[in-house]
Amino acid sequence: MLNIKPVPGLPEVQPGDDLALLIGEAMRRARLQLRAGDVLVIAQKIVSKTEGRIVELATVEPGAEAARLAAECDKDPRLVELVLRESTEVLRTVPGVIIVEHRLGLVLANAGIDQSNLRPGDDHGYALLLPEHPDASAANLREALAARFGIEDLGVIINDSVGRAWRLGTVGLAIGVAGMTALWDLQGDRDLFGRELQVSETGIADQVASAAQIVQGEGNEGTPVVRVRGLARLGPAQTARDLLRPRDQDLFR
Repeated sequence: MLNIKPVPGLPEVQPGDDLALLIGEAMRRARLQLRAGDVLVIAQKIVSKTEGRIVELATVEPGAEAARLAAECDKDPRLVELVLRESTEVLRTVPGVIIVEHRLGLVLANAGIDQSNLRPGDDHGYALLLPEHPDASAANLREALAARFGIEDLGVIINDSVGRAWRLGTVGLAIGVAGMTALWDLQGDRDLFGRELQVSETGIADQVASAAQIVQGEGNEGTPVVRVRGLARLGPAQTARDLLRPRDQDLFR
């Protein structure tokens, strides 16, 4: 049975904070332990904050392309400039939204840039970018937390909320993965009637990321870290990049 437990009492994180230390101390205060096979799911926002990925918009000078897109999409030109800097390709634009391929390979609205819950009293004068290398961030957190709790078999997922083609509402997505399989390959397994599965794959890291987000919430819940226990297996280790569909197989662009 899958058990999803929030880690309460995490303080407001600041750039430069030791996030693994803060998580470990919060778990100690809550008398929560990690054991082999557990997965920690950590919200992208606190990872980005500790890594100093906050940008003051007053420091951003928009270029000509950003000014053009801003007028077309009715967005702040400085924010659009950040979207372009974080992206490799603009795929679609509509008023209020720019769909891009992020430099990480993710297809996202507005390059995943967020302006909510950044600073008390802030009137959207700051923007938060995705982590520079979320798979590396997940690996570093996994190493520090595994050492702290004296275990090896530990998974870490950094998740973010994204929209989906043809569906309303956001779901959790794994943008950083360490210490666990991101994609369960079920080819060769048998169904209930003995038929061999030919193409079945399960994006297990995304499924765990989305399940965890139910507990994390999207607003003022203040629970950006959750412990997931009960997965059938963790290995072999992969990264979030293993979930990206190759461009030559992408039928939706």
